[in-house]
Amino acid sequence: MVPTAAGVRVPGRRPRRRPQPRPQHPTARSRGGAGPGPAGRRRRRRCRRRPGHVTAGAVVIGDGPRATEARLLVGAVLITSAAGVLLGWSSSSELPPAALVTGLALAAIATVAHLTVRVTAPDADPILLPIAFLLNGLGLVFVQRVDMATGSELAAAQAVWTAVSVGAFCALLLFLREVRVLARLQYTFGLLTIVLLLSPLIPGLTAGVINGAQLWIDVFGLRFQPGEIAKLTMVVFLAAYLERNRALLSVATQRIGPVLLPAPRHLAPLLVATGAALVIMAGLRDLGSALLFFGAFLAMLYVATGRLAYPALGVVAFSIGATIAYQLFGHVRVRVSIWLDPWADVTGSAYQLAQSLFALATGGLTGTGLGFGRPQDIPFSATDAIFVVIGEELGLLGATAILLLYLTIAMRGLKIAQTARDEFSTLLATGLTVFIAFQTFVIIGGLTRLVPLTGITLPFVSYGGSSLLSNYLLIALLLRISDESRAAVLGRSTHQGPGEPGA
Repeated sequence: MVPTAAGVRVPGRRPRRRPQPRPQHPTARSRGGAGPGPAGRRRRRRCRRRPGHVTAGAVVIGDGPRATEARLLVGAVLITSAAGVLLGWSSSSELPPAALVTGLALAAIATVAHLTVRVTAPDADPILLPIAFLLNGLGLVFVQRVDMATGSELAAAQAVWTAVSVGAFCALLLFLREVRVLARLQYTFGLLTIVLLLSPLIPGLTAGVINGAQLWIDVFGLRFQPGEIAKLTMVVFLAAYLERNRALLSVATQRIGPVLLPAPRHLAPLLVATGAALVIMAGLRDLGSALLFFGAFLAMLYVATGRLAYPALGVVAFSIGATIAYQLFGHVRVRVSIWLDPWADVTGSAYQLAQSLFALATGGLTGTGLGFGRPQDIPFSATDAIFVVIGEELGLLGATAILLLYLTIAMRGLKIAQTARDEFSTLLATGLTVFIAFQTFVIIGGLTRLVPLTGITLPFVSYGGSSLLSNYLLIALLLRISDESRAAVLGRSTHQGPGEPGA
Protein backbone atom coordinates (compact mmCIF):
# COMPACT_ATOMS: atom_id res chain seq x y z
CA MET A 1 0.00 0.00 0.00
CA VAL A 2 1.30 3.37 -1.00
CA PRO A 3 0.04 6.88 -0.35
CA THR A 4 -1.88 8.65 -3.10
CA ALA A 5 -2.62 12.30 -3.72
CA ALA A 6 -5.89 11.92 -1.79
CA GLY A 7 -4.09 10.42 1.20
CA VAL A 8 -5.78 6.94 0.82
CA ARG A 9 -3.57 3.87 0.71
CA VAL A 10 -4.55 1.73 -2.34
CA PRO A 11 -2.97 -1.73 -2.69
CA GLY A 12 -0.84 -2.31 -5.74
CA ARG A 13 -0.74 1.26 -7.00
CA ARG A 14 2.68 2.56 -7.95
CA PRO A 15 3.78 5.91 -6.47
CA ARG A 16 3.45 8.96 -8.67
CA ARG A 17 6.69 10.08 -10.25
CA ARG A 18 8.09 13.48 -9.51
CA PRO A 19 7.87 15.91 -12.43
CA GLN A 20 11.12 16.15 -14.37
CA PRO A 21 12.94 19.51 -14.34
CA ARG A 22 12.55 21.71 -17.36
CA PRO A 23 15.22 21.47 -20.03
CA GLN A 24 18.11 23.80 -19.43
CA HIS A 25 18.90 26.75 -21.64
CA PRO A 26 20.89 25.69 -24.70
CA THR A 27 23.89 27.68 -23.46
CA ALA A 28 23.89 25.94 -20.08
CA ARG A 29 26.78 23.63 -19.29
CA SER A 30 26.47 19.91 -18.92
CA ARG A 31 25.76 18.16 -15.62
CA GLY A 32 28.28 19.06 -12.91
CA GLY A 33 29.27 22.33 -14.59
CA ALA A 34 29.01 25.80 -13.19
CA GLY A 35 26.62 27.27 -15.76
CA PRO A 36 23.34 29.07 -15.15
CA GLY A 37 21.25 25.91 -14.71
CA PRO A 38 20.21 24.26 -11.39
CA ALA A 39 23.16 21.86 -11.50
CA GLY A 40 25.55 24.76 -11.93
CA ARG A 41 24.01 26.61 -9.01
CA ARG A 42 24.29 23.54 -6.78
CA ARG A 43 27.90 23.13 -7.89
CA ARG A 44 28.71 26.74 -6.99
CA ARG A 45 27.07 26.38 -3.58
CA ARG A 46 29.15 23.28 -2.83
CA CYS A 47 32.33 25.15 -3.83
CA ARG A 48 31.84 27.95 -1.33
CA ARG A 49 34.42 27.88 1.42
CA ARG A 50 35.27 29.84 4.51
CA PRO A 51 38.07 32.39 4.35
CA GLY A 52 41.47 30.74 4.31
CA HIS A 53 40.14 27.28 3.27
CA VAL A 54 42.63 25.47 1.05
CA THR A 55 41.24 23.94 -2.14
CA ALA A 56 43.32 22.27 -4.89
CA GLY A 57 46.52 23.76 -3.55
CA ALA A 58 45.27 27.37 -3.63
CA VAL A 59 44.12 29.62 -0.82
CA VAL A 60 40.64 31.04 -1.33
CA ILE A 61 40.67 34.47 0.34
CA GLY A 62 36.90 34.74 0.75
CA ASP A 63 35.16 37.58 2.53
CA GLY A 64 36.39 37.32 6.13
CA PRO A 65 38.06 40.07 8.16
CA ARG A 66 41.55 39.14 7.00
CA ALA A 67 40.46 39.32 3.36
CA THR A 68 39.11 42.81 3.99
CA GLU A 69 42.36 43.76 5.69
CA ALA A 70 44.41 42.41 2.77
CA ARG A 71 42.43 44.43 0.22
CA LEU A 72 42.70 47.60 2.28
CA LEU A 73 46.44 47.10 2.74
CA VAL A 74 46.85 46.76 -1.02
CA GLY A 75 44.99 50.04 -1.41
CA ALA A 76 47.16 51.72 1.23
CA VAL A 77 50.36 50.60 -0.50
CA LEU A 78 49.07 51.75 -3.90
CA ILE A 79 48.06 55.18 -2.57
CA THR A 80 51.40 55.64 -0.84
CA SER A 81 53.34 54.51 -3.91
CA ALA A 82 51.34 56.82 -6.17
CA ALA A 83 51.99 59.74 -3.82
CA GLY A 84 55.71 58.95 -3.87
CA VAL A 85 55.76 58.85 -7.67
CA LEU A 86 53.89 62.17 -7.91
CA LEU A 87 56.31 63.73 -5.45
CA GLY A 88 59.24 62.54 -7.56
CA TRP A 89 57.65 63.85 -10.75
CA SER A 90 57.20 67.27 -9.15
CA SER A 91 60.97 67.77 -9.26
CA SER A 92 61.88 65.59 -12.26
CA SER A 93 60.19 64.55 -15.49
CA GLU A 94 61.46 60.97 -15.15
CA LEU A 95 59.97 58.20 -13.03
CA PRO A 96 61.97 58.22 -9.77
CA PRO A 97 63.40 54.74 -9.08
CA ALA A 98 63.53 55.47 -5.35
CA ALA A 99 59.74 55.74 -5.28
CA LEU A 100 59.40 52.27 -6.81
CA VAL A 101 61.87 50.80 -4.34
CA THR A 102 60.01 52.43 -1.46
CA GLY A 103 56.71 51.07 -2.76
CA LEU A 104 58.09 47.53 -2.95
CA ALA A 105 59.57 47.83 0.54
CA LEU A 106 56.25 49.04 1.94
CA ALA A 107 54.46 46.17 0.20
CA ALA A 108 56.85 43.67 1.80
CA ILE A 109 56.41 45.21 5.26
CA ALA A 110 52.62 45.25 4.87
CA THR A 111 52.66 41.59 3.80
CA VAL A 112 54.63 40.57 6.89
CA ALA A 113 52.27 42.50 9.16
CA HIS A 114 49.17 41.04 7.49
CA LEU A 115 50.42 37.45 7.63
CA THR A 116 51.29 37.88 11.30
CA VAL A 117 47.78 39.11 12.08
CA ARG A 118 46.27 36.33 9.96
CA VAL A 119 48.14 33.70 11.98
CA THR A 120 48.02 35.18 15.49
CA ALA A 121 44.76 37.19 15.50
CA PRO A 122 42.53 35.88 12.69
CA ASP A 123 39.37 37.47 14.09
CA ALA A 124 40.85 40.91 14.82
CA ASP A 125 39.47 44.17 13.49
CA PRO A 126 40.30 44.45 9.75
CA ILE A 127 40.33 48.26 9.55
CA LEU A 128 42.90 49.45 12.09
CA LEU A 129 46.10 48.09 10.53
CA PRO A 130 45.40 49.37 6.97
CA ILE A 131 44.57 52.86 8.26
CA ALA A 132 47.68 52.95 10.44
CA PHE A 133 49.78 51.78 7.49
CA LEU A 134 48.25 54.36 5.16
CA LEU A 135 48.95 57.17 7.62
CA ASN A 136 52.48 55.86 8.10
CA GLY A 137 53.05 55.69 4.34
CA LEU A 138 51.73 59.18 3.72
CA GLY A 139 53.87 60.40 6.59
CA LEU A 140 56.94 58.95 4.87
CA VAL A 141 56.00 60.77 1.66
CA PHE A 142 55.61 64.12 3.39
CA VAL A 143 58.75 63.70 5.48
CA GLN A 144 60.52 63.11 2.16
CA ARG A 145 58.84 66.29 0.90
CA VAL A 146 60.34 68.21 3.83
CA ASP A 147 63.74 66.66 3.06
CA MET A 148 63.52 67.89 -0.53
CA ALA A 149 62.74 71.42 0.67
CA THR A 150 65.19 71.68 3.56
CA GLY A 151 68.03 69.37 2.57
CA SER A 152 67.58 67.19 5.66
CA GLU A 153 67.73 63.38 5.60
CA LEU A 154 64.89 62.32 7.86
CA ALA A 155 62.92 60.07 5.51
CA ALA A 156 65.54 57.31 5.47
CA ALA A 157 65.59 57.18 9.27
CA GLN A 158 61.79 57.17 9.38
CA ALA A 159 61.73 54.25 6.93
CA VAL A 160 64.04 52.28 9.21
CA TRP A 161 61.85 53.10 12.18
CA THR A 162 58.83 51.90 10.19
CA ALA A 163 60.44 48.49 9.73
CA VAL A 164 61.45 48.35 13.41
CA SER A 165 57.97 49.39 14.56
CA VAL A 166 56.19 46.84 12.39
CA GLY A 167 58.62 44.22 13.68
CA ALA A 168 57.70 45.14 17.27
CA PHE A 169 54.01 45.05 16.26
CA CYS A 170 54.43 41.49 14.97
CA ALA A 171 56.45 40.40 18.02
CA LEU A 172 53.79 41.66 20.42
CA LEU A 173 51.06 39.74 18.60
CA LEU A 174 53.20 36.60 18.51
CA PHE A 175 54.11 36.58 22.20
CA LEU A 176 51.01 38.16 23.78
CA ARG A 177 48.26 35.64 23.09
CA GLU A 178 46.00 36.77 25.97
CA VAL A 179 45.78 40.41 26.99
CA ARG A 180 44.76 39.52 30.56
CA VAL A 181 48.35 38.48 31.22
CA LEU A 182 49.14 42.19 31.47
CA ALA A 183 46.60 42.69 34.27
CA ARG A 184 48.57 40.41 36.58
CA LEU A 185 51.53 42.80 36.42
CA GLN A 186 49.74 46.03 37.27
CA TYR A 187 52.24 47.35 39.83
CA THR A 188 55.16 46.28 37.64
CA PHE A 189 53.77 48.44 34.85
CA GLY A 190 53.17 51.30 37.28
CA LEU A 191 56.79 51.17 38.47
CA LEU A 192 58.03 50.79 34.88
CA THR A 193 56.16 53.96 33.95
CA ILE A 194 57.99 55.98 36.60
CA VAL A 195 61.36 54.49 35.59
CA LEU A 196 60.78 55.29 31.92
CA LEU A 197 59.78 58.87 32.70
CA LEU A 198 62.82 59.40 34.96
CA SER A 199 65.35 57.78 32.62
CA PRO A 200 66.12 61.04 30.70
CA LEU A 201 67.50 62.43 33.98
CA ILE A 202 70.00 59.60 34.52
CA PRO A 203 73.61 60.77 33.95
CA GLY A 204 75.31 58.92 31.13
CA LEU A 205 71.98 57.96 29.63
CA THR A 206 70.36 61.33 29.03
CA ALA A 207 70.65 63.03 25.65
CA GLY A 208 70.41 66.44 27.31
CA VAL A 209 68.00 69.28 26.68
CA ILE A 210 66.71 69.32 23.09
CA ASN A 211 64.32 72.03 21.89
CA GLY A 212 63.78 73.16 25.47
CA ALA A 213 62.82 69.74 26.89
CA GLN A 214 64.78 66.87 28.43
CA LEU A 215 62.90 63.88 27.06
CA TRP A 216 65.44 61.73 25.22
CA ILE A 217 67.99 59.10 26.15
CA ASP A 218 71.04 58.14 24.10
CA VAL A 219 71.73 54.40 23.73
CA PHE A 220 74.73 53.53 21.54
CA GLY A 221 74.27 56.73 19.57
CA LEU A 222 70.54 56.15 19.07
CA ARG A 223 68.20 58.76 20.53
CA PHE A 224 64.97 57.42 21.98
CA GLN A 225 62.08 59.02 23.87
CA PRO A 226 61.04 56.57 26.64
CA GLY A 227 58.02 58.69 27.55
CA GLU A 228 56.28 57.37 24.43
CA ILE A 229 56.43 53.81 25.78
CA ALA A 230 55.46 55.10 29.24
CA LYS A 231 52.09 56.08 27.76
CA LEU A 232 51.31 52.42 27.09
CA THR A 233 52.58 51.12 30.43
CA MET A 234 50.61 53.78 32.30
CA VAL A 235 47.38 52.83 30.51
CA VAL A 236 47.95 49.15 31.35
CA PHE A 237 48.48 50.03 35.03
CA LEU A 238 45.36 52.20 35.15
CA ALA A 239 43.22 49.56 33.43
CA ALA A 240 44.36 46.80 35.80
CA TYR A 241 43.95 48.92 38.95
CA LEU A 242 40.54 50.25 37.96
CA GLU A 243 39.27 46.78 37.09
CA ARG A 244 40.36 45.39 40.45
CA ASN A 245 38.99 48.31 42.47
CA ARG A 246 36.06 49.40 40.32
CA ALA A 247 33.40 48.46 42.87
CA LEU A 248 35.22 50.22 45.70
CA LEU A 249 35.80 53.36 43.62
CA SER A 250 32.12 53.46 42.66
CA VAL A 251 30.91 53.58 46.27
CA ALA A 252 31.09 57.04 47.86
CA THR A 253 31.87 57.07 51.58
CA GLN A 254 33.53 60.48 52.08
CA ARG A 255 32.08 63.93 51.45
CA ILE A 256 34.23 66.89 50.41
CA GLY A 257 31.87 69.81 50.14
CA PRO A 258 29.12 68.87 47.68
CA VAL A 259 31.15 65.98 46.20
CA LEU A 260 31.01 62.38 47.41
CA LEU A 261 34.23 60.36 47.05
CA PRO A 262 35.32 56.80 47.90
CA ALA A 263 37.55 55.93 50.83
CA PRO A 264 41.02 57.53 50.57
CA ARG A 265 42.80 54.18 50.86
CA HIS A 266 41.20 53.05 47.59
CA LEU A 267 41.70 56.29 45.69
CA ALA A 268 45.16 57.21 47.01
CA PRO A 269 47.30 54.69 45.03
CA LEU A 270 45.66 55.81 41.81
CA LEU A 271 46.16 59.49 42.54
CA VAL A 272 49.75 59.03 43.74
CA ALA A 273 50.83 57.11 40.62
CA THR A 274 49.08 59.47 38.21
CA GLY A 275 50.19 62.56 40.11
CA ALA A 276 53.81 61.40 40.16
CA ALA A 277 53.76 60.83 36.40
CA LEU A 278 52.26 64.27 35.78
CA VAL A 279 54.78 66.00 38.07
CA ILE A 280 57.71 64.27 36.35
CA MET A 281 56.46 65.25 32.90
CA ALA A 282 55.90 68.82 34.03
CA GLY A 283 59.43 68.89 35.42
CA LEU A 284 60.75 67.64 32.09
CA ARG A 285 58.75 70.39 30.37
CA ASP A 286 56.67 67.84 28.51
CA LEU A 287 53.33 69.45 29.23
CA GLY A 288 51.74 68.07 26.07
CA SER A 289 52.23 64.47 27.21
CA ALA A 290 51.07 65.42 30.71
CA LEU A 291 47.82 66.66 29.19
CA LEU A 292 47.39 63.38 27.31
CA PHE A 293 48.01 61.34 30.47
CA PHE A 294 45.46 63.36 32.40
CA GLY A 295 42.81 63.08 29.68
CA ALA A 296 43.21 59.30 29.40
CA PHE A 297 43.11 58.98 33.20
CA LEU A 298 39.79 60.85 33.45
CA ALA A 299 38.22 58.90 30.58
CA MET A 300 39.19 55.54 32.06
CA LEU A 301 38.05 56.54 35.54
CA TYR A 302 34.66 57.58 34.21
CA VAL A 303 34.23 54.38 32.18
CA ALA A 304 35.17 52.26 35.20
CA THR A 305 32.86 53.95 37.71
CA GLY A 306 30.18 55.69 35.65
CA ARG A 307 30.30 58.68 38.02
CA LEU A 308 30.28 62.19 36.53
CA ALA A 309 31.85 63.55 39.70
CA TYR A 310 35.28 62.37 38.56
CA PRO A 311 35.34 64.28 35.23
CA ALA A 312 33.94 67.34 37.02
CA LEU A 313 36.69 67.21 39.63
CA GLY A 314 39.17 66.61 36.81
CA VAL A 315 38.16 69.84 35.09
CA VAL A 316 38.65 71.72 38.36
CA ALA A 317 42.03 70.06 38.93
CA PHE A 318 43.09 70.84 35.36
CA SER A 319 42.17 74.49 35.80
CA ILE A 320 44.21 74.71 38.99
CA GLY A 321 47.16 72.86 37.42
CA ALA A 322 47.08 75.02 34.30
CA THR A 323 47.11 78.17 36.43
CA ILE A 324 50.09 76.91 38.42
CA ALA A 325 51.95 75.92 35.23
CA TYR A 326 51.26 79.35 33.76
CA GLN A 327 52.84 80.99 36.81
CA LEU A 328 55.83 78.62 37.07
CA PHE A 329 56.90 78.03 33.46
CA GLY A 330 57.85 80.85 31.13
CA HIS A 331 57.37 78.77 27.99
CA VAL A 332 53.77 78.09 29.02
CA ARG A 333 53.12 81.84 29.25
CA VAL A 334 54.68 82.30 25.81
CA ARG A 335 52.51 79.60 24.24
CA VAL A 336 49.36 81.04 25.75
CA SER A 337 50.22 84.55 24.58
CA ILE A 338 50.90 83.50 20.98
CA TRP A 339 47.71 81.43 21.02
CA LEU A 340 45.69 84.47 22.05
CA ASP A 341 47.41 86.84 19.59
CA PRO A 342 49.85 85.23 17.12
CA TRP A 343 50.14 88.47 15.11
CA ALA A 344 51.73 90.41 17.95
CA ASP A 345 55.14 88.77 17.37
CA VAL A 346 54.98 87.21 13.90
CA THR A 347 58.75 87.23 13.38
CA GLY A 348 59.56 86.07 16.91
CA SER A 349 57.94 83.56 19.26
CA ALA A 350 54.77 83.27 17.13
CA TYR A 351 56.64 82.60 13.89
CA GLN A 352 55.79 78.88 13.72
CA LEU A 353 52.08 79.36 14.39
CA ALA A 354 51.84 82.32 12.01
CA GLN A 355 53.56 80.43 9.19
CA SER A 356 51.30 77.44 9.82
CA LEU A 357 48.19 79.59 9.46
CA PHE A 358 49.60 81.21 6.31
CA ALA A 359 50.34 77.77 4.81
CA LEU A 360 46.86 76.43 5.53
CA ALA A 361 45.32 79.55 3.97
CA THR A 362 47.55 79.15 0.91
CA GLY A 363 46.40 75.56 0.45
CA GLY A 364 42.77 76.54 0.13
CA LEU A 365 40.32 73.84 -0.91
CA THR A 366 42.47 71.68 -3.21
CA GLY A 367 46.03 72.64 -2.21
CA THR A 368 49.05 73.86 -4.12
CA GLY A 369 49.84 70.37 -5.36
CA LEU A 370 52.17 67.70 -4.02
CA GLY A 371 55.68 69.10 -4.11
CA PHE A 372 54.66 72.72 -4.71
CA GLY A 373 54.30 74.06 -1.18
CA ARG A 374 56.88 75.80 1.00
CA PRO A 375 57.52 73.57 4.05
CA GLN A 376 60.94 75.18 4.46
CA ASP A 377 59.20 78.29 5.81
CA ILE A 378 57.63 76.37 8.72
CA PRO A 379 59.83 75.53 11.75
CA PHE A 380 59.80 71.84 12.76
CA SER A 381 57.66 71.02 9.72
CA ALA A 382 58.55 67.31 9.81
CA THR A 383 57.59 66.85 13.47
CA ASP A 384 55.23 69.38 15.04
CA ALA A 385 53.74 70.83 11.84
CA ILE A 386 53.54 67.92 9.39
CA PHE A 387 49.75 68.38 9.24
CA VAL A 388 50.28 71.92 7.96
CA VAL A 389 52.49 70.60 5.13
CA ILE A 390 49.67 68.23 4.16
CA GLY A 391 47.06 70.98 4.38
CA GLU A 392 49.09 73.34 2.20
CA GLU A 393 49.83 70.87 -0.60
CA LEU A 394 46.61 68.80 -0.52
CA GLY A 395 44.27 71.54 0.65
CA LEU A 396 41.21 71.28 2.84
CA LEU A 397 40.12 68.11 1.05
CA GLY A 398 43.36 66.30 1.80
CA ALA A 399 43.46 67.52 5.39
CA THR A 400 39.86 66.40 5.89
CA ALA A 401 40.72 62.96 4.53
CA ILE A 402 43.49 62.66 7.12
CA LEU A 403 41.09 63.71 9.87
CA LEU A 404 38.56 61.11 8.72
CA LEU A 405 41.22 58.41 8.98
CA TYR A 406 41.88 59.37 12.59
CA LEU A 407 38.16 59.52 13.27
CA THR A 408 37.82 55.99 11.93
CA ILE A 409 40.59 54.78 14.25
CA ALA A 410 38.77 56.37 17.20
CA MET A 411 35.43 54.84 16.22
CA ARG A 412 36.89 51.36 15.73
CA GLY A 413 38.81 51.62 18.99
CA LEU A 414 35.70 52.60 20.95
CA LYS A 415 33.75 49.80 19.30
CA ILE A 416 36.46 47.36 20.39
CA ALA A 417 36.18 48.73 23.93
CA GLN A 418 32.40 48.36 23.86
CA THR A 419 32.48 44.73 22.70
CA ALA A 420 35.48 43.59 24.77
CA ARG A 421 34.93 40.38 26.68
CA ASP A 422 35.98 41.63 30.14
CA GLU A 423 36.36 44.83 32.16
CA PHE A 424 40.14 45.01 31.86
CA SER A 425 40.01 44.79 28.07
CA THR A 426 37.31 47.47 27.96
CA LEU A 427 39.33 49.87 30.08
CA LEU A 428 42.56 49.15 28.21
CA ALA A 429 40.96 49.70 24.80
CA THR A 430 39.32 52.90 26.07
CA GLY A 431 42.60 54.30 27.36
CA LEU A 432 44.52 53.45 24.20
CA THR A 433 41.85 54.94 21.95
CA VAL A 434 41.57 58.13 24.01
CA PHE A 435 45.34 58.53 23.89
CA ILE A 436 45.61 58.44 20.11
CA ALA A 437 42.42 60.48 19.54
CA PHE A 438 43.27 63.12 22.12
CA GLN A 439 46.85 63.39 20.84
CA THR A 440 45.53 64.03 17.33
CA PHE A 441 43.13 66.68 18.63
CA VAL A 442 45.78 68.47 20.69
CA ILE A 443 48.38 68.79 17.91
CA ILE A 444 45.93 69.66 15.10
CA GLY A 445 44.00 71.98 17.41
CA GLY A 446 47.26 73.74 18.28
CA LEU A 447 48.21 74.21 14.62
CA THR A 448 44.79 75.63 13.78
CA ARG A 449 44.71 77.86 16.89
CA LEU A 450 41.89 75.97 18.53
CA VAL A 451 44.03 75.28 21.64
CA PRO A 452 47.54 76.41 22.64
CA LEU A 453 50.24 74.73 20.56
CA THR A 454 52.20 71.90 22.19
CA GLY A 455 55.21 70.04 20.89
CA ILE A 456 53.74 66.57 20.40
CA THR A 457 53.70 64.47 17.25
CA LEU A 458 50.86 63.56 14.91
CA PRO A 459 50.43 59.76 15.30
CA PHE A 460 51.96 57.70 12.46
CA VAL A 461 52.55 60.78 10.29
CA SER A 462 55.10 62.99 12.04
CA TYR A 463 58.79 62.18 12.01
CA GLY A 464 59.77 60.37 15.20
CA GLY A 465 60.78 56.77 15.77
CA SER A 466 59.71 56.57 19.41
CA SER A 467 56.22 57.81 18.61
CA LEU A 468 55.89 55.47 15.64
CA LEU A 469 56.97 52.48 17.73
CA SER A 470 54.53 53.20 20.56
CA ASN A 471 51.63 53.76 18.15
CA TYR A 472 52.19 50.44 16.36
CA LEU A 473 52.29 48.69 19.74
CA LEU A 474 49.04 50.47 20.59
CA ILE A 475 47.41 49.12 17.42
CA ALA A 476 48.69 45.62 18.22
CA LEU A 477 47.03 45.74 21.65
CA LEU A 478 43.73 46.88 20.13
CA LEU A 479 43.91 44.06 17.58
CA ARG A 480 44.56 41.50 20.31
CA ILE A 481 41.55 42.74 22.30
CA SER A 482 39.27 42.68 19.25
CA ASP A 483 40.45 39.19 18.29
CA GLU A 484 39.70 37.85 21.76
CA SER A 485 36.22 39.38 21.88
CA ARG A 486 35.17 38.12 18.44
CA ALA A 487 36.69 34.69 19.04
CA ALA A 488 34.65 34.44 22.25
CA VAL A 489 31.46 35.28 20.33
CA LEU A 490 32.27 32.61 17.72
CA GLY A 491 33.09 30.06 20.43
CA ARG A 492 36.67 29.70 19.30
CA SER A 493 39.89 29.75 21.28
CA THR A 494 42.24 32.63 20.49
CA HIS A 495 44.84 30.00 19.62
CA GLN A 496 42.69 28.53 16.83
CA GLY A 497 42.76 29.73 13.27
CA PRO A 498 39.61 30.35 11.24
CA GLY A 499 39.80 26.99 9.54
CA GLU A 500 40.56 24.83 12.57
CA PRO A 501 38.09 22.57 14.36
CA GLY A 502 35.74 24.46 16.56
CA ALA A 503 35.95 27.57 14.40
